[in-house]
Amino acid sequence: MSEASKVRCLIQQCVNARLQVVLADPEKNIQPDRGAVFFVCFLKEATETDVDKLAKTVLSVRLSQIDQSKPTSVLDLPGDILIIPQACIGGKMKGKMFQYHCNIDKQLGFDYYSKFVDLCKKYASEHPVWSSNANVKVLSGTYGIRQVYSTETNGPNLHLVEF
Repeated sequence: MSEASKVRCLIQQCVNARLQVVLADPEKNIQPDRGAVFFVCFLKEATETDVDKLAKTVLSVRLSQIDQSKPTSVLDLPGDILIIPQACIGGKMKGKMFQYHCNIDKQLGFDYYSKFVDLCKKYASEHPVWSSNANVKVLSGTYGIRQVYSTETNGPNLHLVEF
């Protein structure tokens, strides 16, 4: 991973998933169906322009497949989108420990995460295929807390988007 990175996002396809969004209440879950999960981290040098670029990039990348079909974007699938804040992917290993000195300030990270979620919702609602399907949704985790996550995938593939 590059020193000059501003954002990192792991993308995972899912058949279904579950995310506990309130730490103290195991019953507070969100559950997307077939689609994609975006694990997002903003680093110190990130700007609002990077937030917009990341939303457009992850929504348009062709990773989703049904059976043996050609890869398509999550919007063209159409599929659910789950966005999870994931500060740990901003970490850098030093010795036998990870350090997070490159991560963005917590308040600015929250602002960028909120903007990223809003942009994903906006761009998805403007997409002709995705918006014509009333069953798909954009869901998001809670910024700044540990969350319990589980998923069923159609392959253990994780793709990293970093710039």
